[in-house]
Amino acid sequence: MESLNKRRSIRKYAGRDVSEELLTRLLREAERTQTMGNLQLYSVVVTRSDEKKRQLAPAHFNQPMVTEAPVVLTICALPGYDNFLSFINAASDALLYAQTFCNLADEEGLGYCYLGTTVYMPQQIIEVLRLPRLVMPVATLTLGWPGENPPQTDRLPVEAILHGETYRDYDAALIDRFYSAKEALPENKEFVRVNDKETLAQVFTDIRYTRRDNEAMSRTFLDALRQQGFMQD
Repeated sequence: MESLNKRRSIRKYAGRDVSEELLTRLLREAERTQTMGNLQLYSVVVTRSDEKKRQLAPAHFNQPMVTEAPVVLTICALPGYDNFLSFINAASDALLYAQTFCNLADEEGLGYCYLGTTVYMPQQIIEVLRLPRLVMPVATLTLGWPGENPPQTDRLPVEAILHGETYRDYDAALIDRFYSAKEALPENKEFVRVNDKETLAQVFTDIRYTRRDNEAMSRTFLDALRQQGFMQD
């Protein structure tokens, strides 16, 4: 799939609508993705209204593309049972569906951005979208026709993720080798400099994704799972 090799996250959109016909077709075609036992343990909430997008924005740290994109898709896990394993199965289905939809959107020339913030403050999304018990938001996509052509983000070499037969843990030497090309990129050097750090890892662990923030958002997510009926105390 050539479009996958050219994939970019699009955060700015042209002033052009995504037709209901096109969107429905892509959502229907995405249903052909693989699924747990052919149960299709997912739902998709389509948001087009400006008011509803404004209500969703705070849950996504008010990132501008939430209100500026013509369409916001919230992909939800819809399990059959009220337990954690059932949620994991449903979340896997939902994320597979989301990725297949993204691939189809690429083929049509649409732009999108995957919002990891969905699992940071799910309670707000649950309230805005009126999600009932046993429905949990796991992914959000902003969608529209691209209004920008940003550079592709860098990726680690494939050797960094491959393990032959059994898992080989990472030591400092391997990490340095796998990250050397990424660390050497001019944009990443500047990113490290402006954050007053020595390495990319320090930027991400000390500033962008701190342990304290991760622990706080983990508690929030677990609380939402309990409220939605997946975690039994």
